[in-house]
Formats: sequence, C-alpha cells, structure tokens
Amino acid sequence: MRPGEVEEESPYARAGGRLPGDAVPDPGLGGAARPPSGRSRGRRPGPRTLARALPALLIAGGLLYGYLTPEEFNAVPFFTAAPLVAAPLASLRTTLLTGLAALAASFAVHLRPGSHRPTVASVTDLVTVATVALLAVAINRVVRLGDRRLASAREIAEAAQRAVLPDPDDRIAGFDIAVRYEAAQADAFIGGDLYAVQDSPHGVRLVVGDVRGKGMGAVAAVAVVIGAFREAAEQESSLEAVAQRLERALAREGTRREGLDAFEGFTTAVLAELPHGDHTVRIVNRGHPPPLLLHGDGTLRTLSAKDPALPLGMGELGLWPDHASEWAFPSGATLLLHTDGLSEARDPQGRFYDPARRLAGRRSTDPRSLLFRLAAEVRRHSGGGMQDDMALLAVRRP
Repeated sequence: MRPGEVEEESPYARAGGRLPGDAVPDPGLGGAARPPSGRSRGRRPGPRTLARALPALLIAGGLLYGYLTPEEFNAVPFFTAAPLVAAPLASLRTTLLTGLAALAASFAVHLRPGSHRPTVASVTDLVTVATVALLAVAINRVVRLGDRRLASAREIAEAAQRAVLPDPDDRIAGFDIAVRYEAAQADAFIGGDLYAVQDSPHGVRLVVGDVRGKGMGAVAAVAVVIGAFREAAEQESSLEAVAQRLERALAREGTRREGLDAFEGFTTAVLAELPHGDHTVRIVNRGHPPPLLLHGDGTLRTLSAKDPALPLGMGELGLWPDHASEWAFPSGATLLLHTDGLSEARDPQGRFYDPARRLAGRRSTDPRSLLFRLAAEVRRHSGGGMQDDMALLAVRRP
C-alpha cells in the first residue's frame, strides 16, 4: 500500500464486532463510535432469561402431567427439579417460594378429584418434594456465598491493577495520551504487559514492556519495572541511563525469584522520550516490537531500532551499551507503542495481524478512538480469542 492510500475495508470488517460493554464501532479507525441501534430492544430473550423461567414451567408441566395422566403416574420429578433449577439462578426468596409452590402443586395433584385417600406413596412424594426444596435453599446460600467471594476477588484484582498499572492522565505536557489493556484470559485484569508515562525535566518519558511468564511472578516484575522507571525517568538525564536503571532493578529482582524465572526471567521493553519544545522522539528498544509513527496525512513509519539490544534482565549474557535513535515527531502525528499481543494475534488460518499494514493510510485525531478501534479490529481478526495480553499506548502531538 502506498503512503496516504486508504485501505479498502472488507464486508467482514464493516460488519463490526465489539468488545464487551463497548459501543458499536463505525468502520475504520478514524470515525466516531455509534450507539447501539434501537432495534436491539426487540431481541429474543437469551438463555439465562429462559433458564430463570424454567422453574415455573416445570411446576406448570407437573400440574398438567398430574391431572391428565392416571393416578399411577408420578409428577414428582417435575416438582423436585423446579427448586433445584432456581437455586443457582434466583435469590433466596425466589428459591424458597419456588419450593413452596412445588410442594403446594404436589399436594394439589394428590387431592385431585377421583384420587384415593392419602397413601404411603403420596406422603413419600410430599416428603421428597419438601426435602429437595430445603436442599435447594441450602444450595442457594452456598452459591450466593461463592458469588460474594468472587465479587470480592474481582474488586481486589481491580484495585491491584489500579495500583500497579494506573492509567495516565489524558493530557500530559501538551500531549494527548491514551492507553488500553486487553487481557487474553477471560475476567483477568492484569498480566505481564506494562505501560507507564512520566513527565520529567528532560521531557515526557514512556515505557511499554512485556514480562516473560505469567501469574503473580510476572505481576511482581511489572511492579518492579514501573517503580524503577518512574524513579529513573525523574532523575536520569538520558534515556539510555533510564534503561540501565531498569536493567539493574530487574537484576536485583531476579535474585529473589525462584525456579526457571531466576535464570530465564527477562522483559522486553521500548522506552521513548519526547523532549520539551522539540518536535522529535528518542527511542531505546530492548528486544520489543518497534513503535509506529502515524502522520496526520495517513502515512506510517515503523521506528525500528538502529542499534538492537537484548531485553532487560539479560545483562549477564553480554554488555551492549544502549543507543537512543531519534526521529522527527511533527504536529498531528501519533506515536503508537504496543506489545506483541497486537503483532502476534492470529486469525483462524494462523495469519498474524500486521499493524503497520492495517494502519497505513488511516487517519485519526483522537488516540482513545484509535486504540478502541484497533482493539476491536484485533478481536475480529483473532475470532474473539486472543492468545496473549495486549498493551497499547498512543501519544498524539496536537
């Protein structure tokens, strides 16, 4: 694709695709989001709605079965199933009322016209329904306790994310800033990807990185890198010195880690510096996917490292002095830093998502809109199932 040429979107791309809770996007990365259409109000009820109605349907079905079949036929399975279905889906009050309704329905079936006097079988049926109803109440309490614990765990995870990986301000030193974190694992909030923005006497400094590994060990390394970066960005006079501070911080962290991570733990990272009053950007790349520079006219440039270096935490394998590369960063341009969750996202045929090719020719004046649509496009490309976390950071010079 030639610079400035707008890529034609396929009907599949125009069909949309959105993230949970997001507005329906317009085609392309440069437009505004559209609210959901009012036609969605007439959609058919979902599986969960039907499941909530199932207890009442079971009781009604049991009554019909009991009244329309000979006395020898037993409707107890309908009446016992109703409170058991309600237990994990409904409130305690609804579960209790469902159990009482099932018991009353069973009693009504045994008192239907033409039935014999209460027998041992009929009493056993009533006791069975009552026992199952009490069991359903107990199940409901256990499920609700688990829900509360899960909600508490989610609140703790969200608090940990805000503490370890806080979102930067939307505007810092005259630059428009936007970040986005997409976790590959459902209901996960934070993993091994990281980003940070820090204003300093030497300019606005940024870092985006990816810690090797998963779990709490990776989260601990993320906290170490971000903490060291914020301190170094304020104190060090050069971007190269900031990278060396991160190297030393991870080396200290490696001595406290156990197992394979103690020997093979590392972090890929790209550091950027936007000097005050100077329309340039300086980049130090430590084994990370290169940043992309999107110009206001739609042209795109990949800021590949001129002097590649090893990822952070691998200093024992050799010493390569960091050298920052410098590029022009004109007004109206947007700098995009990302982790390999973007560039290594695969479609069902195993083809990688190519951000440079997809973004070439696109225009965007809002970094938040850019990241929103980029994340949605990656989700569509990967069929909704990402294999790795994805961190995105966009900086626009107005």
